[in-house]
Amino acid sequence: MNAVELSPEDRALLEKLAQRVVEMRLETPAILTLEGARPLSLLAGQAMLFFEPFAQAMFRLTDYRRIAALVERRDALEALTRMIEERAEAREKERRG
Repeated sequence: MNAVELSPEDRALLEKLAQRVVEMRLETPAILTLEGARPLSLLAGQAMLFFEPFAQAMFRLTDYRRIAALVERRDALEALTRMIEERAEAREKERRG
């Protein structure tokens, strides 16, 4: 199965998500979760849709459905993992001076 190229909007959403993960210093658990969830990505995306009413009640998530659709795509999970790793590395380089 050929991966469809990420749209600029999807890439921007993943970039925003990666930046937030690194800002919260959650890159290690996020990467572990992404790597572990990759084989179950379709199920994870469907579970997100099931829990959408609960998530929407608790959080302001305007892009929740787009994120759920991206979670189903292994290429998107790989891209998000790379983005998180790159931002965490840049943060460490900046911290070191």
